[in-house]
Amino acid sequence: MKLQEIAERLGGVVEGDGSLEITGANGMELAEQGQITFLAEKKFKDQLKTCNASAVIVKQALETDKAQIVHPAPALAFAKLLAEFYPEPRPQPGIDDQASIAEGVQLGKDVSIGPLVAVGKDVVIGDNTVLHPGVVVHDGCRIGNHVTLFANVTLYRNSVIGNHVILHAGVVIGTDGFGYTPDEKGRHVKINQVGRVVIEDHVEVGANTCIDRAAFGETVVREGTKIDNLVQIAHNCDIGPHSIIVSQVGLAGTCTLGHHVVLAGQVGLADHVKIGDQVIVAAQAGVSKDLIEPGFYGGYPAVPAMSWKRYTTILPKLPELSRKIQELEKRLNAIEKE
Repeated sequence: MKLQEIAERLGGVVEGDGSLEITGANGMELAEQGQITFLAEKKFKDQLKTCNASAVIVKQALETDKAQIVHPAPALAFAKLLAEFYPEPRPQPGIDDQASIAEGVQLGKDVSIGPLVAVGKDVVIGDNTVLHPGVVVHDGCRIGNHVTLFANVTLYRNSVIGNHVILHAGVVIGTDGFGYTPDEKGRHVKINQVGRVVIEDHVEVGANTCIDRAAFGETVVREGTKIDNLVQIAHNCDIGPHSIIVSQVGLAGTCTLGHHVVLAGQVGLADHVKIGDQVIVAAQAGVSKDLIEPGFYGGYPAVPAMSWKRYTTILPKLPELSRKIQELEKRLNAIEKE
């Protein structure tokens, strides 16, 4: 593909030889002759001197011997280019002989169902959807168009999956919410969870993440949200659109997130917590109360970032401060005795 053609597809402007033939895209450290890379920030521009790429996508034109595509969002442009050069492999449409399809299943056009897939009764699967080997879809589920379920994904009964959704290997959707009540002898009696999970369009869920169905009503993951591997989302949570939830985050029951929320790695939310729009919570923070105002929070319990930074600065000094206070108390006592 010519560099000029790439620029036109991406909506950028060529600086240099637009007739240059580009054969692939790669990161700056691994790029070779004939490939294109990108520069996300100017602070990395010195790396271009040792980079072997023939062209680079930049935000502003640079003094370099490489051909350039000037684009207002180089990382976004590069992401689109990677999809052009390296599209996700897709199996051929059809149903494998080793798959099990129950009665009443409705299949859209060009559906691909791999070996050892089990699809329950009254399931609806949309057009161009792929179920990789070992997927289990229980009764009454609804799966939209252009959905990819990787190996060993499990959908419990009545789960709803929107369009253009990706569920990676081992994801479990619609497991029982964790609900019990003690009886007169102190034994834990299960509270049947009679709701469902709804995942809206353009959601991606990482490997081995679990999303529990609602006790009543719905657990919802809204449009465009991206969830990392090994995340737990409990019953009746409502995850707002275009949010990011990073690995090992845990949400207790009935938590509500606004739009464009970011929960960094290992964040924990107590039950019934509300997180407002455009809130960012730092890694390993514990959220026990609502965080409504947009901004950056951290620590346990989570507080605004400036307060959290002051706490973390003071914390290592506490032993020395304690020693000084004890010495001052002794001197004060001695003065009072005199």
